[in-house]
Amino acid sequence: MFDPHGLPLPDDGVDETHPKVAELRELALWSEGMVWSSPERHGAMTSVMKAQIDWIPLSAIGGIRPTQGKTLALMQVCGGSQSFNTVNQMRILGRWMRMITIPNQSSVPAAWNRFEKGRMIAGSHYDRIVDVMEELVRFTYMTRARVGALTDRYSERVENAAKVHERVSKL
Repeated sequence: MFDPHGLPLPDDGVDETHPKVAELRELALWSEGMVWSSPERHGAMTSVMKAQIDWIPLSAIGGIRPTQGKTLALMQVCGGSQSFNTVNQMRILGRWMRMITIPNQSSVPAAWNRFEKGRMIAGSHYDRIVDVMEELVRFTYMTRARVGALTDRYSERVENAAKVHERVSKL
């Protein structure tokens, strides 16, 4: 779990050495799969959620891309009627970050009355969240040993070969 409290906005005069940014990036590198969950605000994911995603780099850190080939589950809560705007936006970002975004997702309408004493009330929305989490575990398990094959890209092999050729030709 990542608590975004204290995470600065991207491009706000801080870099990846900021403690909250470093924590987020370490967790992204450590994980095999992620769950992105955001309230829907004004028909979209919150700025807090988008800032977290923006701080996770697309390029490699120490030769490892923090999101490529990892599984992703998506959820949202709504204050009113059910919508899928937020999960749809996050799905696009997950694909952009080359994550294996599972087909199932959850959207909880009128979330304010679906909880009691800090816990979600049993029912169809709770069951759907369990379904999503089970599917995330299955996809993570099925792809775990195959991430290398799923993320092997011709364009990156060509780029790496060109860098090696350039280095070797200078000798």
